[in-house]
Order: sequence, then C-alpha cells, then structure tokens
Amino acid sequence: MVNVLFNEFAVLMALSVVVGIVALNLRQPLILSFIIVGIISGPSFLSWIKARSEIEVLASFGITLLLFIVGLKLDLNLIRSFGRVALIAGASQIVLTTVLGGLVGWALGFDAVPAFFLAFTLTFSSTIIIIKILSDNEEIDSLYGRISIGILIVQDLVVVLAIIFLSALRLHEASYGQLGLAMLILMLKGVGFLLMLGVLMRWVFPVLLAQLAKSRELLILFAFSWAVMLAATGEYLGFGKEVGGFLAGVSLASSHYRDAMASRLESVRNLLLLFFFLNLGASLRFDALETEIMPAIILSLFVLFAKPLIVMIMLGSLRFKKRTSFLTGLTMGQISEFSLILSALGANLGYIDTGMESLVTFIGLVTIAFSSYMMTYANAFYRWMSPFLGVLQRQAANRENMDASNHLPSVDIIIYGFGRHGVHMAQRLANYGYKILGIDFDPRKIFRWHNQAISLKYGDAEDVEFIKHLPLEQVKWVVSTIPHRDANQTLVTSLRESHYKGKIALSVYHENEIEISRNLGADLLFIPYEDAAVSAAKRLAEDMNPAGFSH
Repeated sequence: MVNVLFNEFAVLMALSVVVGIVALNLRQPLILSFIIVGIISGPSFLSWIKARSEIEVLASFGITLLLFIVGLKLDLNLIRSFGRVALIAGASQIVLTTVLGGLVGWALGFDAVPAFFLAFTLTFSSTIIIIKILSDNEEIDSLYGRISIGILIVQDLVVVLAIIFLSALRLHEASYGQLGLAMLILMLKGVGFLLMLGVLMRWVFPVLLAQLAKSRELLILFAFSWAVMLAATGEYLGFGKEVGGFLAGVSLASSHYRDAMASRLESVRNLLLLFFFLNLGASLRFDALETEIMPAIILSLFVLFAKPLIVMIMLGSLRFKKRTSFLTGLTMGQISEFSLILSALGANLGYIDTGMESLVTFIGLVTIAFSSYMMTYANAFYRWMSPFLGVLQRQAANRENMDASNHLPSVDIIIYGFGRHGVHMAQRLANYGYKILGIDFDPRKIFRWHNQAISLKYGDAEDVEFIKHLPLEQVKWVVSTIPHRDANQTLVTSLRESHYKGKIALSVYHENEIEISRNLGADLLFIPYEDAAVSAAKRLAEDMNPAGFSH
C-alpha cells in the first residue's frame, strides 16, 4: 500500500511539472495547471485520484500555511496608507458583487439562498495570482498595485471572518436549536484564545524568536509547527483549523523575522497547495455541469467584467484617474483560492450542492485563465480602451496629485524611475547645477521625498495622459532608468506624439534588449551593470598603476 501510494504521488507530481511547464509558456498561473492535473487524474478521466485521506491531509496543511502567511503579511502600514480607499472600494465590491451576483443566480433559476451564497464566494480575488503577476510586471509598488493589495487585505479579512462563522456552523450543525448558546461559548473561547496570543506576543515571542533566529532552520521549523499547532487548537476549540492558522500568522506579524519566515515557507505552502488544487480538480464533476453550462458561462463573464467594473466605478468616485481605476479593477477579474474553500464549506453545510461546488471550481478555471492574460497585458488594454473610459474619471480627479502644486518650476532634465540608479543620477546632475524633475510610480517615495533641490512627482511612464502635463518645451533630456522594455517603448512613443523636441536616454539592463532600445530612436543608452563595471575596473587599475594608466 505504501509503495502504491508513493508511486501515485510520484506520477501526480511529475504530471504537475509537465502541465506546469505548459502553463508557464502560456503565461498562466500554476494554480490553474494544478487544477487541470486534478481533472485529468480524477474520476472524470484517468481515475488516478480517488478520495484518499493522505491527499486531504496534505491539502489541509497547504490551506493552513496559506492562511498563516496571509496573517503573517498583514501589513498595518499599508492599511494606514490606503485604509480608507481599500475599505470603501473593497467593502463596496463585496456587497455589490454579492447582491448583483445573487440576483443573476436567482434569474438563472437557482434558489435564493444558494444563489446569494454562490455570489458571495465569487466576490473574492486571488491574492497569490494578483501579487505574482504584479511582481512579474514590476508594478507591485505602483499606485494601482498598492491599492489592489489594500483591497485584497480587506477581502482576506472578510473571508477569514466568513470562514470563522461557517466553521462554527459546520461544527455545531447537529444542534441548530442550541446554536445561539454554542456561538456564545465559541465567543468566550475566542476571547480567551486571543488573550493567550496577546500574552505570548507581548512577553514570550520577542525572547523566544531571538533565540530561534540563531538557526534559520529552527526558526522555520518553529513557524511551521506554530501554524499547525494553532490550526489544531482552533479546530479543537471550534473555530476551525483555517482560523487557527490565520491567527498564528497574525501573532508573528509584528516580529522582525516575519519576512524571513514568509519567504522560506512560501515554497512549502505552494508545494502543499498542489494537493489542495489536485483534490479540487479531481472533485470537478462534469456530469453535474452538463445542465449548468450556461450559468457557468454567464457567471464567469460576471466575474471577469462586473467585478472589475464595480471597483473602477468606486475608485472613480474617489477621484482617482481613469487609468488607476481601470488597472486596479482589472486585477479583480478572477475568484480566489478562498472562494474554493468557501464553496467546500458551503457544500458541507448544505447551502449549496456538489454541483454548485463544481460550478465554482469551473468558474475559477475560466476566470483565472482569462484574467491572467488581462492583467499581463493590462497597459495594452488600457491604451485600446482609454477613449471610452472618460466616464470613470470625475473632472476633479486630483486624488493622485502627490505634490503640493501642479505648477512645476523650469526643468532641464526629467528622470523617470527613482530607484537607486535614478536617485544617484539626479543628485549628481543637481550638484552640477541642472534643474531636475523626478517621476516615480511608487506613492511612498513621493511622501518621503524631502530634497528641495530636486522635484519629485507621482507618474507612470505608461500613462499617456500624464506626459501631456509635463513642461516638455523647456526640457533638454528625458532619462528613463526603468528596467522595463514595454514601459520605455510607450514612453518614447508618447514623447514623440507630444512633439517633444529634446533628447531621450534609456537604461538597458539586459544585453538582448540593446538593439531593440536603439531601434526605438533613443539618443543615448545607459547599461547600468556594464557602466558600473567599467567605472569600477578603471578605479582599480588607477590604484594599481596610477602612473601608467592612461585610459
């Protein structure tokens, strides 16, 4: 039996790698490929996966770690920065999606309770997928990227509360007549549980983690053990292991070691989540979907387009520019891993049947696949849709004006991208007496900038409308330090369309992009790594042979 199970796991993991390679080449998230492997290996096709407790245990570990890392990364600073925006947009999206989606489900013939429960599961968006694609696009620190993450935090908090409530119902479903008393007892247990965590966070963890941090392996083992132990405790007390895992992460979120723990556990989490998604794929019943294919298509379109539209409208009403509203909304066009967890809990409680649980999994497949492309090519979609998006932006869309004044002083050089390369270049040029305007898409840098000699303004190289408001008539050079070919291409094209007469310098971080950047018509190319190497080699040679060095 052990050898058979081992061989089965080996085949499943090998198949996951093969399908994962295909997904990467198609620029799809691995989550989608794992569910597809589950479908292929499940009873609908090859019947390799059956109901096995071993796979379910590994899936439970994956869910526990998923919630643990969500709690571990609960960013209070981000909540303070965009708390109001994220709360309004996130809460409005959840409420409106639930109401509108419930009405759509009801119109499709579902009973009221299953329809609105189904709609509620569709309100949440995938933290893993959104952060992964934002990181791949190097836009996680952009304004729309940070607003998206803020909305995701609101969604994660709501879904955790929903899981707490549903887990309590699941554990006490046999005694609905005493549910009120059970909930009161559960609340008292929760207060005691939180007090215990507060004591540990205040007096125990600072000392314990300092000792454990002397060994990275021991620190990670403790984090994993703590997540699993609190998950088991949460299950025992009646909250469910999902809640225990989340609170385990929250209890360590204020420590100095949270990033180290999260980064090392993410790989373990992804591996264990493989079995969760394999199990979900295997549970997808195509025979149950045969009668619901039209609702599946309609609800998938609802998630892909209605959810983003709700977020776009809300951000427009909060006076964000149409580009920020559009790009933020576009990130929300899929359902979350938590949607699948909620649907499983709902099926256990009888709010939805197994057919609707399969329906949620199918919607997840469709929306994850299409929204991944939509997010990857978001800027191209925006350029195409921009003429039709004026309705999303109020006339007084000044929420993004991070500087005190819209009237800029005379400028000699504009530098796009205020990372280390851009900042050092700007400081040197300012020392030479040139007037510098820096532009960056990370709003935190704008708030923290205090150098009076250099102006810094919020903006994005791919925002065509923003370029029209720059004092290009006076500018001699526009310099981009952005390590992103598509952004540089858009910047050069927009500058030419704005009749900019000065010169353009681009930074190239990869050798295979040098010729492409030259073809864009740049007057000067910076190759930061090569330039730094040449400068370093020259200084070393001068030190070794100061008399004879003449290059």
